[in-house]
Amino acid sequence: MGESTDSRAESFIGTWRLLSCELRTADGDISYPYGRDARGYITYTADGYMSVSIMSDGRRNFADGDLLGGTVEEKLAAAESYISYCGKYQVREDRVIHNIEVASFPNFVGDSQERLFQFSAGRLSLSTVPILFEGKQRTAHVVWERV
Repeated sequence: MGESTDSRAESFIGTWRLLSCELRTADGDISYPYGRDARGYITYTADGYMSVSIMSDGRRNFADGDLLGGTVEEKLAAAESYISYCGKYQVREDRVIHNIEVASFPNFVGDSQERLFQFSAGRLSLSTVPILFEGKQRTAHVVWERV
């Protein structure tokens, strides 16, 4: 698994379904960037790759059904309600590092994103250090259940 140094690295392997995705500010405000009913999956493979996709529930179809079509408004709504990225990963102590190679958010490409992790009762919790969301420093807290 690449440069993984944590014996818990094998615990990641498999596919996990999204249970919750929330953003928290330092003063305790909580928001749900993809709604309370967000849907998604994250997969970790034995050969050291990962992929994650999260979207808002109830996204609207494009009127014309053209994969590369859509109005500006339709494209904006689709982009604001979805995030995905993939690449290699490494587990180190209490963190998993996602080395991003492909992403819906262009700024992530070539970046490494660290996530603090915790396993409990068949669930995987991932959280970030404070990062910029909608102009405010927030931490993301995402909970997954094994599929």
